[in-house]
Amino acid sequence: MTNDLFYVPSDECGFLCNFSAHGFTLDDRYWPTVEHFFQSQKFAGTEHEERIRVSRNPKEAKTLGQTRKLPLRPDWEDVKVEIMCHALNAKFTTHAELREALLATGNEELVENAPTDYFWGCGQLGGGQNMLGKLLMGTRQALRNGDAESAAIGG
Repeated sequence: MTNDLFYVPSDECGFLCNFSAHGFTLDDRYWPTVEHFFQSQKFAGTEHEERIRVSRNPKEAKTLGQTRKLPLRPDWEDVKVEIMCHALNAKFTTHAELREALLATGNEELVENAPTDYFWGCGQLGGGQNMLGKLLMGTRQALRNGDAESAAIGG
């Protein structure tokens, strides 16, 4: 099995990135990118959630989401993976062309080539958890099975 590496939207597999400009509706609101949704959920139910949702671009959403001037929701560490799953499911079920592109990756390992992120990405030397890649592979499998509602972790 080979790897499909991704990190920025301009990469060959950039459609896999959370910064890719593929919006979706989730929880009765429109989200411009997965990054907007994910970062905002750190502050669910607060004014800051909406500030992140309407931010100009995913980079700004990430910056607003990484502030520690405001408290994160207390259950963040427990729910962040599930939140990412919901966002990925919404993205790939909303956009048929993305769904087809994800399915076209076959059985390749999907790796977020993020040099400083050892949880969502593979980290500098490839030893990170690559959780985003794993969730994308789980989403791919769920789409194959026709069960997009329960995207499994792993692939």
